[in-house]
Amino acid sequence: MKITVLGGGHGCYAAAAEMAEKGHEVLLWRRDSDALQQLAATGQLKIKDYQGDRTVTVGFEKSQINLSDDLQRAIEHAELIIIPLPATTHDDLAHQAAPFFKAGQVVYLPPATFGSFIFAKAMQQAGNTAQVAFAETGTLPYLVRKHGVNQIVISGYATRLPTGVFPSVLSQQAFQVLKQAYPSVEPVEDSLSGALMNAGPIIHPPLILMNAGPLEHFEAWDIHNEGTQPSIRRVTNQLDAERIQVREALGYVAPHFPLADHYNHEGEGDEWMYGRGAHGKLTDSGDWREDIDLDSHRYMLEDTRLGLSFLVSVGRWAGVATPVAEGLLNIASAVTGKDLYQQ
Repeated sequence: MKITVLGGGHGCYAAAAEMAEKGHEVLLWRRDSDALQQLAATGQLKIKDYQGDRTVTVGFEKSQINLSDDLQRAIEHAELIIIPLPATTHDDLAHQAAPFFKAGQVVYLPPATFGSFIFAKAMQQAGNTAQVAFAETGTLPYLVRKHGVNQIVISGYATRLPTGVFPSVLSQQAFQVLKQAYPSVEPVEDSLSGALMNAGPIIHPPLILMNAGPLEHFEAWDIHNEGTQPSIRRVTNQLDAERIQVREALGYVAPHFPLADHYNHEGEGDEWMYGRGAHGKLTDSGDWREDIDLDSHRYMLEDTRLGLSFLVSVGRWAGVATPVAEGLLNIASAVTGKDLYQQ
């Protein structure tokens, strides 16, 4: 299958590598031409995961991952377009890409903050009437970090990807395509249901706000290791309960993928999106011991500013109170000195 991956982030490189290893015809697009030249000069993308170390070839032609900075060419190449980029990029990218989408294509946003609607709306505004399926899920399919120009370390792969499609009438065709790339995709009702599976706005805002002191004091701090303590877990659980209450008010049915299952050990409870034992793999890797700037990090700009605002907004529309989400959003606004919900 012809697949395009848009973006140059951690998940983008991981998606391109996995799809190439599965034998798909892969094109990786990013707007940073210099970064593409540097990657192409190495000739390979190094992968390290539970299977060991290996490489796939990269270059501007005749490679397992072909590179391009031409957005129109990248989109027109593909049957499936994977966009593992932060939601902060979606509005701008949607308007750039909207004229180029073609009938029958599937666009996958893993994850998104109702990005499926943003991309569909941009197509409408561009006058593009092609029937395109936009799908989104609750998490990035990889626990991954880039190391240098051409290496990625993948600590875990998603084993369950609850995914919804907009418009939902295209769901059957979309899932036929998606499952060729990601067999772990599990259909849910529609893309709003998929958006309300997004784990980022549940796990990250409590972790960064309740670890604000050590994040600002130490050069690096692991919010998932020493930063994950029982009091913070209790806040996270209550925040997640609000998400599930919103889903239920809208008529969405279980499984709701409660975040508490992410912390299950092997053999415990229900399997979450990354499978059992994933939290231990994440902390053991050491890759999440990092310097998090509370003004500029995506956990604040994406998961808090966009993700919590989305949850609060949908809650108000559905008539469901979300006091923990609103409280965290208000504290984050005080920390940044900006009205994040208004933004």
